[in-house]
Amino acid sequence: MDNNGIIAREGYPFIAYSVGLTALLTLSAWKLHAAVLAVPASISFLLTIFVISFFRNPERTPPGDATAVVAPADGTVIVVERASETPLGCEALKISIFMSVFNVHVNRAPLDGTVIGIDYQPGRFLDARDGRASSENERNGVVLETAAGVRIAFVQIAGLIARRIICYPGVGDVLQRGTRYGLIRFGSRVDVYLPVDVEPLVKLGDTTTAGETVLGRLA
Repeated sequence: MDNNGIIAREGYPFIAYSVGLTALLTLSAWKLHAAVLAVPASISFLLTIFVISFFRNPERTPPGDATAVVAPADGTVIVVERASETPLGCEALKISIFMSVFNVHVNRAPLDGTVIGIDYQPGRFLDARDGRASSENERNGVVLETAAGVRIAFVQIAGLIARRIICYPGVGDVLQRGTRYGLIRFGSRVDVYLPVDVEPLVKLGDTTTAGETVLGRLA
């Protein structure tokens, strides 16, 4: 389930395509002595660098405290609030992280536990920072239960550019905190729902690092 390569495997086809296009344009410009082809070749080269950067898959080290809930995504905190309508079926602390196209897009499990529910919902592709995105955009939610019986949820949400949500685990799978569990392609967000007694340790505008930034600690 965990993807340990320095590049997320979902990026291989995109990287291969962009490298091939760059090579073709560069070779054509050289063989035909066509300076006009140098411009698209340069653009294709920059696109290749972007694609490789987008699918980078760095190693992360979760904190030692087993009660610490870590961020599932790299990005910026855009919501910290109590929410009444949640995947947990009860009031919860909601923390949302927005990922720009320049962030790492590999998602990581916030906590150790067993997957007890997965809910995929087709939907719209509003800007992921829009407040309606949590309920109207295409999304995939995972409900996780810890060994102590505590339940949390985390929801991958497609954004304006993102058109593909990838989630590796199924119901019954056991996740370890900080391990890779999925990916969203090209800009999106992840909502995390925690018990209401959890004190948030991040605030609006904070930058998060998936698998390392602590969002809160379980009681």
